[in-house]
Amino acid sequence: MTIRARDLGLPFNGTPGPYNAITDVPGVTVGFSTVIQDAVPGQHRGLCTGVSAIIPRGVSGAIEPVWAGVHSFNGNGELTGGHHIADLGWFMGPVMLTNSHSVGMVSHATVGWMIERYSEVFERDHMWCLPVVGETYDGVLNDINARGVTEAHALEALNSATSGPVTEGNVGGGAGMIAYEFKGGTGTASRQITVAGQDYTLGVMVQANHGTRAAFEVAGVPVGREMTDDLVFPSEMGSIIVVIATDAPLLPHQLNRLARRGGIGIGRNGTTGGHNSGDIFLAFSTANPQSNPWHTPDVMTLSALKDSHLDYFYTAAVQATEEAVLNAMIAAQDRVAVKPAGKLVCAIDHDRLCAVMAAAGRL
Repeated sequence: MTIRARDLGLPFNGTPGPYNAITDVPGVTVGFSTVIQDAVPGQHRGLCTGVSAIIPRGVSGAIEPVWAGVHSFNGNGELTGGHHIADLGWFMGPVMLTNSHSVGMVSHATVGWMIERYSEVFERDHMWCLPVVGETYDGVLNDINARGVTEAHALEALNSATSGPVTEGNVGGGAGMIAYEFKGGTGTASRQITVAGQDYTLGVMVQANHGTRAAFEVAGVPVGREMTDDLVFPSEMGSIIVVIATDAPLLPHQLNRLARRGGIGIGRNGTTGGHNSGDIFLAFSTANPQSNPWHTPDVMTLSALKDSHLDYFYTAAVQATEEAVLNAMIAAQDRVAVKPAGKLVCAIDHDRLCAVMAAAGRL
């Protein structure tokens, strides 16, 4: 059984959904392909990488835009399709997460997956798709230059996407990631919100590969200063992608504002967004389904919450992002580096973490 942050007694605000995961948002499904291989002489020095897939409304018979907003807190990273989302306020298809050198392959595979599933509209119309693919660098634990992620891996992530509990830690695109100089990876969390008499859900999934040990905090406790063994970097070297999903009817300008709150969420654990870090946030709403843009009616009818209700969602996004990062770290397992070869990147010691938190009166 995977241990999560709440299982250790760490304190969090807000009410999570049934799975405390992005899949608590109705319709959202998640799949993974994890690539773990020992070194093969002449091919690679060891693979520890993968692909994560988030499908906003699952796989249906129709292709529809998903209303979205995007924010680059620190731009030393990539989220393909970001310019498109910033201008038009929507994207179509899944959100994919992988390592820095696999963005092209995952994008290529996702285009093929889209064409296969929605072949009629691609044949009938001059339709194109621009996949949303985010990346973080896993070159410490993975021979990233070997480009071990294949088209088949991306398709495995897409075709395995399901609702329900989400695996965390060393899985999918997060397999080779490092957070606060502990083993990092994939993490998720959710919050339930009641606004104007209506219940909504907000979920977050992160690929956590950021932060320095000295900056690391949990619930305001500077635990990184107490856990100084097995340091990895002299300065921040990684990135984080935060994906925020909700079933609330929010328009693109509101989702842009919601995406920005991912920066506060990751800041709760101490990072200040170092120069080498790519901290990029995507927010989307599964509400207001519409025909694909090639067949949009002349006049569109959309519903939306008024802006003053956004405070509830901002709070939920900050809370869920903070918890998702910790879930990624708590679920992670030790990995041996390929560069520098033999360096052990340790997962956070649960007992030691709890002792520090207890001493501060915060467990």
